[in-house]
Amino acid sequence: MAVTPRSPGRPGCPGCPDDLTLEVVELIGSVVARYHEEYEEAAAGHDLTGAQARLLSLLCLEPLPMRKLAHRLKCEPSNVTGIVDRLESRGLAERRPDPADRRVKVAAATEEGRRVARGLRESLRFAREPLAALTDGERRSLRDILRTMLDSGTGAPGGRR
Repeated sequence: MAVTPRSPGRPGCPGCPDDLTLEVVELIGSVVARYHEEYEEAAAGHDLTGAQARLLSLLCLEPLPMRKLAHRLKCEPSNVTGIVDRLESRGLAERRPDPADRRVKVAAATEEGRRVARGLRESLRFAREPLAALTDGERRSLRDILRTMLDSGTGAPGGRR
């Protein structure tokens, strides 16, 4: 993707975002708000809170220690313990020793937890409706633009830390 020069800002206000940038920021905010609203609804449809669903999704990627989960969810480790407890009681997650350090416990999704997380992702209207209205090329372009934005904001691939 070619890099284009950044806008000089608004006339009379060097460094201030231009009107197009402000509109894009507002649109991103609206997309994020809609995603969160629909994610919460999808989680409730699987008898999960939004926090439980987010944690379960993280555990489907890889088993993680409580402190890393808390960091990724931006909450206190004691809150993560309660969330994992509730997922564990439903058979969606389990605690196991960390293979790298047996003194540390990691939380991991069970097969049932992975099934529920997959069902949750598939039930998101957000993925079916507005994104499905785009062509494959438009979705690829959007993906690439979002990756570029995330990469430039964190210095890490895909914007992940």
